[in-house]
Amino acid sequence: MTNISVVIIAQNAQETIAETLSSLRHFSEVILYLNNSSDNTKEIASKYTNVRIINGDFIGFGPTKNKAASYATNDWILSLDSDEVLLEALQQELISLKLNNQYALYILKRDNYFLGKKIKHSGWGKDFLARLYNKKNHSFNQNSVHESIEITQMTQKIKLSNSFKHNAITNINQFLYKIIKYSDLAAQNKKTCSFFVVFLKANFAFFKTYILQLGFLDGWRGFVIALSNFNGKFFRYTKRFINCKIK
Repeated sequence: MTNISVVIIAQNAQETIAETLSSLRHFSEVILYLNNSSDNTKEIASKYTNVRIINGDFIGFGPTKNKAASYATNDWILSLDSDEVLLEALQQELISLKLNNQYALYILKRDNYFLGKKIKHSGWGKDFLARLYNKKNHSFNQNSVHESIEITQMTQKIKLSNSFKHNAITNINQFLYKIIKYSDLAAQNKKTCSFFVVFLKANFAFFKTYILQLGFLDGWRGFVIALSNFNGKFFRYTKRFINCKIK
């Protein structure tokens, strides 16, 4: 595929990057934007001839993804994470696209895996994301965390039929790392001045994941996901509480 550039931002992704890049051999250009990686991600990626490695700073997820896309030679961008794998059925569907509408925004289904098992509930089951766009008309918003592609009045959403694989958790420690990183980003320059709000947000996150989103049907994995969501909300809003109380 010569008319689509794959763009990936990554940091210390040595556990997953090989499977990701191996699934992208049909693309003539893959931009891998590395930010402060200290493991073997760069060495692994350098073995792939279609991968162009860019070293740069992390300035928040939205702005960093836009900066990485600026290095692509194609206008059509397929945005992937370093733990996501493009499956054959989706590759064939992408090949068949005409890509003659610059305002089209393609929605892809993501299948999330936790230690090798596909998660069907827990908020991970119905996961549809805008990932293929033309950078002349679309870009990511400026969110530091929970970024998304901005919609305009001209946007025409098109949902594709096939899905890609997300190796969301390959090591249980990833939950702890993500809680620290995402809570830091989500608490920057924000305040929550009631600890009761902290209590409510964290407990509702667990209730929503485990009960409302049927996490209990995913067995022990569902419980771990719900507990991780509890901790994520707890530390996010505790940090905002500290911002309010301590100057």
